[in-house]
Amino acid sequence: MKLPEIEQSVMPWIGKTGKWMGSFISDRFKQYNLNLTIEQWVVLKVLHEDDGMIQNDLAFITSRNKTSLTRLVHTMEKYHLIARIQDSKDKRVNRIYLTKNGREVFESTFSIMEEVKNDLQKGLTKKEVKTLITILQKVQNNIKNH
Repeated sequence: MKLPEIEQSVMPWIGKTGKWMGSFISDRFKQYNLNLTIEQWVVLKVLHEDDGMIQNDLAFITSRNKTSLTRLVHTMEKYHLIARIQDSKDKRVNRIYLTKNGREVFESTFSIMEEVKNDLQKGLTKKEVKTLITILQKVQNNIKNH
């Protein structure tokens, strides 16, 4: 049986790029003395857009399993970035809110993320960026449809 020509496909390129990008962003946070991981930043971003989200919904949106998200939420609570509050109508449900500190930390990343975006897109035209986004959306749709 012949091994599929994986290296000539988009798979390793997307995988490596995703991993490298995560490390690149984490390193940039460290350069600015931010004690923040890319996973924590994603949670802050989602809550910035929809504060008070149900914990299970947050797990789904951030593509994390419930156990992994629970650990992440616990760590972020310890750093006073978020607060986990029991829902007033359904005691089985936890809602996650940004704290004042969490909001300030997230807002402090705006200029850093703009810098990261510019560094990652250096040498690409606006048309190339748009094309790349379109291609990645097609790949994501292919994954969703299977």
